[in-house]
Amino acid sequence: MNWLIWALLSAFFAGLTAVLAKVGVQEIDSNMATAIRTVVILVFAWAVALVTDHQPFSDIARRTWIFLILSGIATGLSWLCYFRALQLGQVSRVAPIDKLSVVIAIALAAIFLREHLTWHHYVGGAFIFAGAVVLAYA
Repeated sequence: MNWLIWALLSAFFAGLTAVLAKVGVQEIDSNMATAIRTVVILVFAWAVALVTDHQPFSDIARRTWIFLILSGIATGLSWLCYFRALQLGQVSRVAPIDKLSVVIAIALAAIFLREHLTWHHYVGGAFIFAGAVVLAYA
């Protein structure tokens, strides 16, 4: 499968995640809900990694470890904030604001990774931003 299929599957599962999480977080502290979800993801991710071809830990460079650890911390902070937002707000308003991460990722990729942005990125990012604002205040 190519990247587009994987990206569409990611979007589908992220959308499903929001609805399932909203139901799951209704009668529990949002931090506890995040912790439970994280354990499930941890077990699932390790199961997939161990079943598929994997490389030895000794082959993983120090720089890779650092950036994956930082990414994990950012993911954890994102999930804590997301679950709290879901607990307090409607999925149809929280999820679009959360998707502003796309606009932020594009900007950060241009700044730090020196990715070349075209007018398509700017127009698409503007539409995502506008859509998030419209849906959040609908």
